[in-house]
Amino acid sequence: MVLIDNPAYNFDFKLVIVGDSAVGKTHLLRRFVHDKFDHSSMSTIGVDLLVKEMVVNHTWGRIQLWDTAGQERFRSATKRYYRGCVGALVVYDITKHASFENIPKWLEELQFNDTHPDLRVIMIGNKSDLDDQREVTIKEGLEFAKKHKLMFMETSALDCSNVDNAFYTLISNVHETSASQIFALSDKDVLLPQGEVIKLNSSRTRKRSFTEKRCSC
Repeated sequence: MVLIDNPAYNFDFKLVIVGDSAVGKTHLLRRFVHDKFDHSSMSTIGVDLLVKEMVVNHTWGRIQLWDTAGQERFRSATKRYYRGCVGALVVYDITKHASFENIPKWLEELQFNDTHPDLRVIMIGNKSDLDDQREVTIKEGLEFAKKHKLMFMETSALDCSNVDNAFYTLISNVHETSASQIFALSDKDVLLPQGEVIKLNSSRTRKRSFTEKRCSC
C-alpha cells in the first residue's frame, strides 16, 4: 500500500478527489496544498495533479493529489488515473442536492476502477459557508455516511472550515492502514461536520491521532 519511488520519503500515497462538476474539488485541493482560493478558477479538464510533502505520524512522505473532471465527457479519460489510489475524497455541494444524489455513482466508479483494495474514503459536503442556501442537511450526510461506512465532514474551501481537518484525517487513516495492513469495514469511523469521531460497530478501542493545521486566512 505504501508506494515509494524516492528514498527520501517514508511513504508516497496517491489520493484522488471525485464528484460532480462545480462542487469545489479544485478549490479544496488548492486550499489544502497552497492555502489559496482562486475565485476565477475554471473547471478541471481531464486530470490535474498537485503534490504535497508532509509529516504524518512522525514520518516524512509525499501525497499525490489527483483532481479529476466531474463532467461525463471526461470520464473515460480519467478512469486510468484511479489505478493504485489508496485514498479518495468524494465531494458534493451542500447547495445542490443532485450532487449528493450522485455520490453512489462516484463510489461505484472508485470500486470498479482498479483502486487499492484497502481504499479509504471520506465523503465531503463542501460549501458549508452557504448554509442559507443548503439543500442537503447534515443529517442526510451523516446517515448516508453511516449506511456506507464512510468518514464524513462538511467543509468550506472559501473560509477554510475543516479543509485541513478533512485531508489530514483521510491521510492519517491511510497511513495507519498501510502500517498495520489491517482493514475492517466494521471498524471504520464517521466524522461529524464539527470533527467529532464516532465508531461504527467497533468491538475494540483504537487510538487515532492527527495534527490539525490551521489555515492562515
